[in-house]
Amino acid sequence: MTEVRHQYATVSGHRVHYREAGPREAPVLVLLHGFPTSSRMFRSLVPALADRFRIIAPDHIGFGHSDTPAHDAFPYTFDALTDVTEGLLRHLGITRYAIYVQDYGAPIGWRLALRNPDAITAVVTQNGNAYEEGFVKEFWLPVRAYWDNPGPDTEAGVRAALSLDAIRWQYLHGVARPELVDPETWTADHRDVSRPGNDLAQLALFRDYATNPPLYPEVHAYFRESQVPLLAVWGAGDEIFGPEGARAFANDLPDAEIHVIPGGGHFLLESHLDTVAGYMRGFLTGVGQPSA
Repeated sequence: MTEVRHQYATVSGHRVHYREAGPREAPVLVLLHGFPTSSRMFRSLVPALADRFRIIAPDHIGFGHSDTPAHDAFPYTFDALTDVTEGLLRHLGITRYAIYVQDYGAPIGWRLALRNPDAITAVVTQNGNAYEEGFVKEFWLPVRAYWDNPGPDTEAGVRAALSLDAIRWQYLHGVARPELVDPETWTADHRDVSRPGNDLAQLALFRDYATNPPLYPEVHAYFRESQVPLLAVWGAGDEIFGPEGARAFANDLPDAEIHVIPGGGHFLLESHLDTVAGYMRGFLTGVGQPSA
């Protein structure tokens, strides 16, 4: 059985939980989760890759087993989440690493890359958006309304995303075989976002997501200038970030490896773990990572 270590580190006064596995001397792969989950989404991917990589999978502040300070005690912004992730990697002595980004993990990963392009050895994006083409209009309408005019009239549309039904939908929409998705995923996520005061933290992040699309031109320039090796593996049925978001990476990275997976949704690992892990092993080996 693969040994997965559940660790904690204090970063800028906050206790950060992270999963770690694999040989400490191996190439580092940092897994960055999305909303509304935690490093729990990588519970099966970590052991599937730990023979080849030193894997670090943190819970962002406000998620999972990391600290969840009140919204007025921590700036719930993507810049601040990136600060904590950067601080954790510095604490661990990690200076070069590949990233896997999904959903909220993408804007954190792009910020890490913009701050220190030389640190990033490769990118795996699994339904982690970087292009306007990726936004599914119907899903984002209430979110964009909240960006434009945050207040009681628009808050209900985004607060609904914290409900059990909405979180279940994120896991099951577009999935051809929903029986493969463990119900514990959405019940655990709902439990976590329902902790006292966490709703206000999540609303703050919904508002701050408005800072991400304006960053895209800088991200695209980073792609063009660095030609960082990139694998996009995407659930075709995702109605949050659609498949055009995967294909758009080729605009700036013509050598990007892009796979759109039929029957997969937003949380592709839940139904297509072996497919994703297989593509990752081949891709990361092909761009110079050591073989098992």
